[in-house]
Amino acid sequence: MKMVINMQRYFAVDKDLNISDKDKHHIINVMRMKINDKIEIVYDEKVYLCEINDISKKDVSYSVKDIIDVNNELPVKVTIAVSLVNEKKLDFILQKCTELGIYDFILVSSDRSKIKIDGKENKKIDRWNTITKEAAEQSHRNIKPIIKGIMPIEEVSKLDYDLKLTCSTKENEKTIKNVLQNSTNCDRIIIVVGPEGGLTISEEEKLEKNGFIPVTLGNLILRTETVPMYIMSLINYEVAL
Repeated sequence: MKMVINMQRYFAVDKDLNISDKDKHHIINVMRMKINDKIEIVYDEKVYLCEINDISKKDVSYSVKDIIDVNNELPVKVTIAVSLVNEKKLDFILQKCTELGIYDFILVSSDRSKIKIDGKENKKIDRWNTITKEAAEQSHRNIKPIIKGIMPIEEVSKLDYDLKLTCSTKENEKTIKNVLQNSTNCDRIIIVVGPEGGLTISEEEKLEKNGFIPVTLGNLILRTETVPMYIMSLINYEVAL
């Protein structure tokens, strides 16, 4: 079944298509749904059309009516490794890049990163994953992008991808568009985005030594939180539109 009417989407927490208590609260108290209302539940990238059978102050029961034949994902899996920025900017990056089809995120602890996370990593990542989940539901994604962790440049440089790019302050000619148009068999792409002021020369050299291609974003000076959305828009145009 292929649906064209957008309805509220939730991600299941298990193969039995159960949803979280927070999502049940959303159905009951925010959406104020009623018996016979329809929702979409996603598990393992499949979308199930469900109908509410019963609803109370704290619980919702529903049954599967059909499987919706839809895949809203990009044909390539894009990872953006972005340097740590302040919480408000990072929340914005996670939300908007999820809406634009990113596959997952890596947060980079670079030399010029102004934000340091000491002993709070797990709590922060849980919160960030909630942001991407809600953005994925809103934009009707088939997957929830995750935050893979916080890594130093050294660790990022050794990751294995089909195509590896660095947003460079020293590159003047090679663009993301050029590289994408001249690359084949690139199902998995990673792009490193530096903090305000960019990556250091030694960080760029370390990445380049390990196969990362430096690319320019053009003549404009963009804020760190603008760059990931700019990248995702370019990739959408090149591979999906």
